[in-house]
Amino acid sequence: MRCEVVAIGTELLLGQIVDTNSSWIGEQLALAGIDSHFQVKVGDNFARMAAALRQALARSDAVICCGGLGPTQDDITREVIAHIMGVEMRRDEAIVEKIRVMFESRGRAMADNNRRQAEVPLGATVIPQMPGTAPGLICPLGDKVIYALPGVPYELHEMMLGTVLPDLRQRSGQTAVIRSRILRTWGQSESGLAELLADRIEELDGRGNPTLAFQASGIEGIKVRITVKAEDEAAAEEILAAEEAGIRELLGDIVFGVDGETMEHVVVEALRARDRSFAVAESLTGGLMALRLTEIDPAMAVFRGARVAPAERSAASAEERARAAARGIREAFGSDFGLAALHVEAGDAGPSKTVALAIASAEAERTTSIALPGDRRRLRNFAVISLLNYLRLTLSRA
Repeated sequence: MRCEVVAIGTELLLGQIVDTNSSWIGEQLALAGIDSHFQVKVGDNFARMAAALRQALARSDAVICCGGLGPTQDDITREVIAHIMGVEMRRDEAIVEKIRVMFESRGRAMADNNRRQAEVPLGATVIPQMPGTAPGLICPLGDKVIYALPGVPYELHEMMLGTVLPDLRQRSGQTAVIRSRILRTWGQSESGLAELLADRIEELDGRGNPTLAFQASGIEGIKVRITVKAEDEAAAEEILAAEEAGIRELLGDIVFGVDGETMEHVVVEALRARDRSFAVAESLTGGLMALRLTEIDPAMAVFRGARVAPAERSAASAEERARAAARGIREAFGSDFGLAALHVEAGDAGPSKTVALAIASAEAERTTSIALPGDRRRLRNFAVISLLNYLRLTLSRA
């Protein structure tokens, strides 16, 4: 069973609205073990919508449309589907009454153009879940099917989970599941990771399952995605765990987290487990680290605080000044660790800038330098993650 997603709306093409529906639907299809090879966006144009749906039906068994079920003149998804089915439309008066009751319950009168939302192609079935005024539709075309869902996310979610996914599972007759796991890395380029994993990727390509893919995520590092298709949850988890262990062995400590774990989450939890705390001197990062850390440690039990102030000027090297800043912030906040990052001005040229990183504790003081890319905004963000990663590695190697 192959299922394609067609997102409808000119506003999607203009970038006025971000298409979160397609990504969410893709995730749900994967969790259900249903293959989805294409996602398409098309504007509110009859001919182009019809062409997009016909193309989708030619290469997929099922199509999920989202959007274009509203009451206005540009909401033409119903009409396009009826045209493709080769049938007339009929008005479902029960739907009209349901929409009327919705409006009256809010103390409002139903506008006459809402009647358009009750138009149903002959042969189509109305999806029972209807949290808004737009009914969803199941539209059969021989051995294929089009599901028409509203573009409002919470309405789409309810219909997808309540009707569309169960219907797809029944049509497919499959019980397989598709699961993915993301390994998050820092400190290696995408091409470098590809070289480190080249032999493993070649081996998996020959087998076809599981698969590995890379996703460059800027200031969040490079992600390695493991995807597996298995007969059930337990089998999928076993394969994912084995593959993760193998990749960690190949990549070592450049893997810092899994799935949604951010660098700051990993570092805070590592310190929490050791009952240790830290503070940061933010002359370069300008408060960005404090912003990110207080999101996950609002009580500031581990992250004790930060100071945004210009770095002291002296004849000392950038690493010496970073070390002094880290020492000073640790003492000022009474924390176990102090962190600092300073921009090395002298000799910096080209797209990369050198940054000095420092960590101070009662036991030792450490410094290193790293070349980071980008303008000042990106440089600051990269410095935040690099400094946290430096602390992560320090903790793991202690």
